[in-house]
Amino acid sequence: MTARHPDAPVIGLDLGGTKIAAALVAADGTVLARHTVPTPATEGAEAVLDALAVAARAVRGHGTTAIGVAAAGVIDPVTGTVTSATDTLRGWAGTALAAGLATRTGLPVACDNDVRAAAATELDGPDDDATLLYAAVGTGVGGAVAAAGRMLHGAAGIAGHLGHLASPEADGLPCTCGATGHLEAVAAGPAITARSVRLGGRPADRLQTVAERAAGGDPHATAAITLGARATGRALGGLANALGPHRVVVAGGVPRIGALYWDALCAAFAAELMPPLRGLRPRPPRGGADAAVLGAAALPRTLPLHHPPTTGAPS
Repeated sequence: MTARHPDAPVIGLDLGGTKIAAALVAADGTVLARHTVPTPATEGAEAVLDALAVAARAVRGHGTTAIGVAAAGVIDPVTGTVTSATDTLRGWAGTALAAGLATRTGLPVACDNDVRAAAATELDGPDDDATLLYAAVGTGVGGAVAAAGRMLHGAAGIAGHLGHLASPEADGLPCTCGATGHLEAVAAGPAITARSVRLGGRPADRLQTVAERAAGGDPHATAAITLGARATGRALGGLANALGPHRVVVAGGVPRIGALYWDALCAAFAAELMPPLRGLRPRPPRGGADAAVLGAAALPRTLPLHHPPTTGAPS
């Protein structure tokens, strides 16, 4: 069941590969308290669950009724488990996320994929019947799809994992999921950085370095950025033809590196569109930095709650 007290504050947790952001969120979306802790990404699932519980306790206020978790990986909200994950969080696949956190906190827990939770903030409430295509391009490439105003979860919660679409530009390149030739292998931030290094032979430890070189006219940096952008735009354009979205949103750190990337993505997207969609263009997210925690806080009102044990639960 979902939360019984829709007007009570809820804890939203955004679990990423480097940090856990926590917020106590009122029913009207006001953030009442915030806290951040590092993610123990290499220490195993139990350590991550412990860190989530610490973050939740740091913001918990009087009357808090539930926790919503927006987490990396393929999350099945019905079972509350991580059905698949890359090595960004060691040992994360198979984790009983909802049950583990409910036991540690004594509060009911709802959970979903982090990108899907953030994407839900792009919908204008329960009366919005739009079809939404949402991509998040950062350390990896994630995504979400809403149809008739409802987020699609699909079998085992896998719907929306756009980074694992086949991409001609990534042919032969290894992907973080273990396959080859997926979009993430050419379009994610680390992939763009690695390609720039392969082309030019100059070391670069982060995407911003590549972006700075491109701004200075470096042809190898420019080529790596535009290839990743075009690959993303082509994939999204093809999906737009298949899904007929009313809105297409592209979020994440990679699109924020500047006009070189954004213009190449939009041009490739537009070139794929069938005539009825020719006026459609991607746009940046409107949710800002709080999108994931606000989306997480909304989960207990829309998804199944997983309750703590009836005995022995923390108070």
